[in-house]
Amino acid sequence: MRREMRILSVRAGILLAVACFVSLAWITSTPQNEGSPQQSVLYDLYKRLLVAQEVGLQVSRDLIAIVEELKNMSKLANITHPTTADTRQPNGSDPQMLLLLPNIFLFLPHLRQHPSSILPKVVVGQGRRGVSIVLGIPTVKRVKQSYLVSTLSSLLYGLTSSQQQDLLIVVFVAETDSEYISSIADTVRKHFPRHVESGLMEVVSPSQFYYPDLTNLRQTFGDTVERVKWRTKQNLDFSFLMLYAQDKGTYYVQLEDDVIAKVGYYTDMKTFVTKEDSKEWLFLEFSQLGFIGKMFRTCDLPMIAEFFLMFYRDKPIDWLLDHILWVKSCNPEKNAKHCDEQKALLKKRHKPSLFQHVGLHSSLPGKIQNLKDKDFGKQALFQAHNNPAAEVSSSLTHYQQHSLDRAYRGEDFFWALTPTQNDYILFTFPKPIHISRYVFRSGNIETSGDQLYNTTVEVLPSNVSVMAKELTGYRKSDKGFIIIGAFENGAAEGDVDDALQPISALRLVVQSDADVWVLLSEV
Repeated sequence: MRREMRILSVRAGILLAVACFVSLAWITSTPQNEGSPQQSVLYDLYKRLLVAQEVGLQVSRDLIAIVEELKNMSKLANITHPTTADTRQPNGSDPQMLLLLPNIFLFLPHLRQHPSSILPKVVVGQGRRGVSIVLGIPTVKRVKQSYLVSTLSSLLYGLTSSQQQDLLIVVFVAETDSEYISSIADTVRKHFPRHVESGLMEVVSPSQFYYPDLTNLRQTFGDTVERVKWRTKQNLDFSFLMLYAQDKGTYYVQLEDDVIAKVGYYTDMKTFVTKEDSKEWLFLEFSQLGFIGKMFRTCDLPMIAEFFLMFYRDKPIDWLLDHILWVKSCNPEKNAKHCDEQKALLKKRHKPSLFQHVGLHSSLPGKIQNLKDKDFGKQALFQAHNNPAAEVSSSLTHYQQHSLDRAYRGEDFFWALTPTQNDYILFTFPKPIHISRYVFRSGNIETSGDQLYNTTVEVLPSNVSVMAKELTGYRKSDKGFIIIGAFENGAAEGDVDDALQPISALRLVVQSDADVWVLLSEV
């Protein structure tokens, strides 16, 4: 291809030079008068040559345009992995990446008509890069129920500030309906404003021209027309998302929009991948269901996506992934057992599973799926601690057996009816004690929305002189309490200053009316 373009460029240049030379020659040979018959003939020839000159100039312009087009085609053919510098916009804003592969126009020839259709639309995002882990979540219109908000809440639950800074969650709206895409973006902004603002969460979508015509697909493996179309589009969705994520971080994890994560999943993944990083593998598995929880090195994503695009019409995505393993590791002269053993070396399984499928209604209309990962185990709904002796009380009314006393002893979580302004949770110690650090976490993996909002953490120093002082960096509350912290993203944690020690009591105070119940899962 490159050789042919070079030959065309050389031919175009030669033609351009000849046209210019002939034009100049004609101009310099203009006759001076029309006195003799020979001169009349020459003058007639001269007028014809003027017409020829105009034609030659137009040919020159056309050839210049052809040369420029060939140059652009050559540049496009040479692009494999765009760098940040190559993809920055002129105004200096966060770069967007063209999802280019050497053969993407061969696999998706309809893209030639709209080259810009390989440019992702970043609907929500701050252009975060350089993280350890990128989580990719494709989402589509569902006829019955959407699980997206629950999935995102599950992924965010229990993350520390440092973990949030080292993570990127990409929601890929795999639709071309602009109104639906906007509705998903609005939903994400509404439920996760801080995470959107910090750059932790992004919402992207494809161009309206990205998907080819999926109406005349060949039916294979006994699948219905609807299922063949669904699985084919899924191959395109996963490929697009992988290519978008390839320069965002070190590792990429493929998820779906109807899963929940085990508490502490981020730490478990980082620990496991650190242990396995020096070994040769294509992917790590954090779930045994389909494509859920598959982790790849981002440097492998272009190759994987190219393979998927090459056969996107032929087989489901998890089968294609298995075929990559076969190509990389199996010897056709060996038996199936040997092949399975070799493939197993390129995939490492983590137990227990860190992600569980919860969606009952599939994104394939009409399909009910009760898929459950047996290795996921039971979710921890609260975190127990060995707390110091204290008398606990609250103005909140607890629900059923989920009392504050049981939560403080590490036997259950505290679950109470909707808080109003000035409601409190109080821990009074029999004798003043030294508290070095406090941790409170509201909501849990199953009830992530029942969190404390606009709630302060306050301590009562036993030393009266401390209460009388003006302490820098602290605000005083009533009854001698001093505000030392507040809930943010459903959690409050921090150190207690030595200047405030020892402590007689600690309390949580709700500063405004809430709209939901409250659940304390860690005290």
